[in-house]
Amino acid sequence: MVDKIPHDAPVLIIGLGRFGAATAGQLDRLDREVLAVDESAQLVQKWSERVTHTVQADARNIEALRQIGAQDFSVAVVAVGSSIEASVLITANLVDLKIPQIWAKAISQSHGKILARIGANHVIYPEAEAGERVAHLVSGRMLDFIEFDDDFAIVKMYPPKPIRGMTLTDSQVRKKFGITVVGVKSPGKEFTYATAETVLTNHDLIIVSGNALDIERFASVQ
Repeated sequence: MVDKIPHDAPVLIIGLGRFGAATAGQLDRLDREVLAVDESAQLVQKWSERVTHTVQADARNIEALRQIGAQDFSVAVVAVGSSIEASVLITANLVDLKIPQIWAKAISQSHGKILARIGANHVIYPEAEAGERVAHLVSGRMLDFIEFDDDFAIVKMYPPKPIRGMTLTDSQVRKKFGITVVGVKSPGKEFTYATAETVLTNHDLIIVSGNALDIERFASVQ
């Protein structure tokens, strides 16, 4: 049985481009120990004061990874995307070093398929995912959109007119639209769980969950 990886385990991040730097910065803000690696001395210097540890190294060389202690990490993120060859080679090196959990950025489906086949546990498509998210947001009806498997989504938005001024029970939102209002935020207050007796106004923000197409239809109701 594989040992469970602690939720606060240190993270090795390879590549300090926009995606890698954003990941490293957010992990650092979450108080996760991070070792960020890049072959560019300029990028390493740029991020040295914002991330726990940064080091200049060529991760395409497995010996260079061994020298910085990559084999001691349980979690690694391959954030290199500009070169598919480098991305694949680095991922293969991490597999050879027996790092249990490898997240790898892909720039295409074929790239992602290769990464998965050589041993990446999680393949990420940040550009594609960002594009899909923006496609739902450009209408202006939604403020944030997160889609999961099987077209299930969670969305932040303002409540459409037909459900304002009455309790969620009376609005029959789930029966009419097939979605669930799970949270509500009134002006000046924090988000709280929605209940059957919650009454929404046009100043509130709501969090809804359900099928992505059902939410799109719900958001477009006037």
